[in-house]
Amino acid sequence: MNRKDLENLIALGEGFTTELKRAGTSKLGREICAFANATGGVILIGISDNGQIVGVGDHNRLKAEVQAIARSADPPIAVELESVGEVLCVTIPGQHSKPYSFGGKFFLREGASSQQMSRAEIREFFYKEGLIHFDETPCRRFSLETDLTDDVWSTFRKRAKIPASMEPVTALRNLHLIDDEGRMTHAGAWLLARDIRKFTISADVACALFFGTDKVRILDRRGLHSDVYSMIDAVVTWILSKINVEYIIKRVKREERPELPEEALREAVVNALAHRDYRSTANVQIYVFKDRIEIVSPGGLPAGMAEADLGVKSIPRNPLLFGILHRMEAVENIGSGIRRIYYLCQDYGLSKPKIGVSQNWFTVTFPRPQVEGDKAWQKAKGQERGQEGQERGQEGQERGQEGQPTLQKWEIAMLEMCAGQDATGVQLLEATGYTRRTGYFRRGLQKLLKLGFLEMTIPDKPRSSKQRYRLTETGKEMLKQQRKEQP
Repeated sequence: MNRKDLENLIALGEGFTTELKRAGTSKLGREICAFANATGGVILIGISDNGQIVGVGDHNRLKAEVQAIARSADPPIAVELESVGEVLCVTIPGQHSKPYSFGGKFFLREGASSQQMSRAEIREFFYKEGLIHFDETPCRRFSLETDLTDDVWSTFRKRAKIPASMEPVTALRNLHLIDDEGRMTHAGAWLLARDIRKFTISADVACALFFGTDKVRILDRRGLHSDVYSMIDAVVTWILSKINVEYIIKRVKREERPELPEEALREAVVNALAHRDYRSTANVQIYVFKDRIEIVSPGGLPAGMAEADLGVKSIPRNPLLFGILHRMEAVENIGSGIRRIYYLCQDYGLSKPKIGVSQNWFTVTFPRPQVEGDKAWQKAKGQERGQEGQERGQEGQERGQEGQPTLQKWEIAMLEMCAGQDATGVQLLEATGYTRRTGYFRRGLQKLLKLGFLEMTIPDKPRSSKQRYRLTETGKEMLKQQRKEQP
């Protein structure tokens, strides 16, 4: 590894295959063990949490300690040690005697952290000892020459927060989406696909809207087969277009409130695509009925999990795919999917979705709120268009009379941060109180930009490290109005 390789790894940050460590060997055994039980990885000792190189001293002594820790695992774990300047790089290659334990405990890499598991769970987690997951296996149908086009790479790079200066193959190799023999993994193929069926025939999503409460009469059908990340957005958009939306006029803004919480639907769709069994010949299926929505994924529960574990712990069936989706922020918090769906529905004033588990299927069913007569259902089939036009006209009149739409408190906080200065993305994040750039934060920022309250200082390079955000004249007026309304 040379200095450039090191800088590339640091630029990618911590993730499924990379751990940054400031100094010492504290908890190093569990990290080595976790990487050995996954696809391997690298631990960089001498890097601060914010990615700054601080270095470590006496590399020879530290190398001896690391080797001793690796040998004390059961069975011993082979590691490769290399000094790159003042940083010690500990590489854990893919291992062939899984599962591994350290100190009598078993660990597995999930996202950017290492989780402890029992030996029984580890044994059940793998299809058999020593066999890696399907998403980690090479996808021989993917061609780096013809399938990894410039536009495909550009889209993926932005989603995965990869520096623009980094070569595609270098980044994909460091993320373990390309294996040691230069072959694209299935996880990489699913994330870089134009048509996912080219690489896994049943990896698409089938959506259907039915009349009534059974599958006798289909009103609408849609097949989705792009890359995994794009399919998540497309599925949620399709569901929202088929359910009822309540239009609430609040002073100057029409608030659209779907009958089911959008974030809960998104979480269920993410789980269906991230944790499904891609070896199955069945696809993910989305059913919208008059009284319920069903999100069905093939594969049942991953090995090592019981139904009682739902909402308590997570064992990804496709850890490499799951790790990259977490990096892309498609997954909010590891292991919290089902629990978060429950909380979101509860906060919405709805009953909990029903979870159905069998050997080959996993189903999340959202009961739809009861409606009076057929009015809401007719809206869902298309008759709402005339009503929406009337409401848009009413909204336009109210906007003309009373001004701009109202904002959430944390969105106003972003405007306040830009008052008198051009703010960075980090400063806006701090102003909202969020600890990381969640989907809520990103959508809130895009909302302020779309409404014309904020503008980028470098609009041609939205992801530039020098990007700043400033108040527009419209934003200043909006902020002035908000300040007057505060008690």
